[in-house]
Amino acid sequence: MNDKKNREPEAKIYKSCCDIYHDADKVVLRLEMPGVTNKNLDIKVDEDLLIISGKRTEQEYNGKYILREIRTGNYYHEFALDDTIDRTNIDASIKNGVVTLVLGIKESVKPRKIEIKAG
Repeated sequence: MNDKKNREPEAKIYKSCCDIYHDADKVVLRLEMPGVTNKNLDIKVDEDLLIISGKRTEQEYNGKYILREIRTGNYYHEFALDDTIDRTNIDASIKNGVVTLVLGIKESVKPRKIEIKAG
């Protein structure tokens, strides 16, 4: 029997807004995840995938809502990592609902200056 009234609502999954930039030493990702704390944030590398997920939990209120626009649910974003990223050199932080990841670039692919010998 398919009774919609008795089913648990499925958690919504949102793709967070993201900025990515890089320089010669690192790639930086910034993701918006409002309402997510470090306790509800999970970041992992699985082979060539960087997976970021977070959960924004519902706040309990006494009373009835008149308007409800603040969404709750799960954030999920994944990125394919190429061979230039050092998977052992990734730092993550969260502040004011913005997750920042700094991915190190492998030394072997960083630009380097070649010394020129005279004569």
